[in-house]
Amino acid sequence: MIATIPQINYCKKCLLPSSSAIPVAFDDHGVCSACRTSKEKEAIDWDRRLKKFQRILEQYRSKDGSNYDCIIPVSGGKDSFFQVHQVKNEMGFNPLLVTYNSNNYTPTGLKNLQRMRDVFGCDHVFFTTSVHTLQKLNRISVQIMGDTQWHYQSGIFTYPFQVAVQMNIPLLIWGEHGHMDIGGMHSYNDFVEFTYRYRHEHILRGFEWTDFMAKAAEYGETLERREMIPFVYPSDEEIDRVGVRGIYMANFVKWEANEHGPLMMEKYGWLENEEPFERTYRRMSNLDDFYENGIHDYLKFIKFGYGRATDHACKDIRAGKMTREEGIKIIQQMDHVKSKDVYQWLDFVGWTEEQFDHLADTYRDPRVWWIRDGQWHKMDITGEPTAYGKVHLTPEEQQKYVRA
Repeated sequence: MIATIPQINYCKKCLLPSSSAIPVAFDDHGVCSACRTSKEKEAIDWDRRLKKFQRILEQYRSKDGSNYDCIIPVSGGKDSFFQVHQVKNEMGFNPLLVTYNSNNYTPTGLKNLQRMRDVFGCDHVFFTTSVHTLQKLNRISVQIMGDTQWHYQSGIFTYPFQVAVQMNIPLLIWGEHGHMDIGGMHSYNDFVEFTYRYRHEHILRGFEWTDFMAKAAEYGETLERREMIPFVYPSDEEIDRVGVRGIYMANFVKWEANEHGPLMMEKYGWLENEEPFERTYRRMSNLDDFYENGIHDYLKFIKFGYGRATDHACKDIRAGKMTREEGIKIIQQMDHVKSKDVYQWLDFVGWTEEQFDHLADTYRDPRVWWIRDGQWHKMDITGEPTAYGKVHLTPEEQQKYVRA
């Protein structure tokens, strides 16, 4: 039984909570590291950075045209379009586009991806894992880490490197560094590049394909080595032989998603999602995998007490597109919603809702949640304790959450 109600601090400028799923720090004024890092963009000489970007790409240009100049991992989203627009049409390089398929595109997202190849005239490698393997990885993933999406994150940050090694293309160009963009993990002056350590510790949360092989039998699954081929990161020797390097365009070109969307619509006919999402107000994000705005994000709310509506509102507050008060109203309406795709996912893996709800409750962070009168409670952004529904744990499992 806990003695005191857990407290959550929220950034004074945006809405990011101290229970953040990614590393975040607060200064003496209660402002988060994401807001501080985002502020850096105003003082950067972007023309100078673009020239630096050009010089880097020139180092990797295929001099005789016998190979591609670089790889751009793409999902078909607005940011992918912006990356290819910048590298191919603005700077004149010849990228190979590489996609690891989530298997969960919205119809509009898939339409955008197909359009990307046509409007840019690029070659495109598109890889899809067996659905039978995906079903097993989804079930194992949610049990060992409380998330359904390990395969997608692993595929996105593994398969393009496999292609780089196989085709001797050293340079990979990513968009933004996710943890830097959302949480301010690094400064723009660090010029941080992609590392295996970042992939392993933060993107995959410490779980590699070998862990899934080792854990499969424990959860009643059978995984074979051949099923894990898309998730095997190249060896150090292979990386060194090709000289593989991953850089982030956002360090060199001012990155503002609110501008990418309209610009790509105007220039290339990129489309927002036709249907609104239930857990965020944005219709221009995550069209490559509807679970990212759905069950994956719902589990984040279950664990850490906030969701994608908070992430998107924070970005829009920093960009001056929304006030903090407007953001608060949105997250109070959307962060807790159990979206309909949860039931689609249950059909996909053959689980019951009761099975899922119980497992999800075991991942609740006791620094965020407590139980009172058979209901889950957390401290809302307004500073008021708020109830968020029925508890699905056994009496023994509830003990560490019960408030006196």
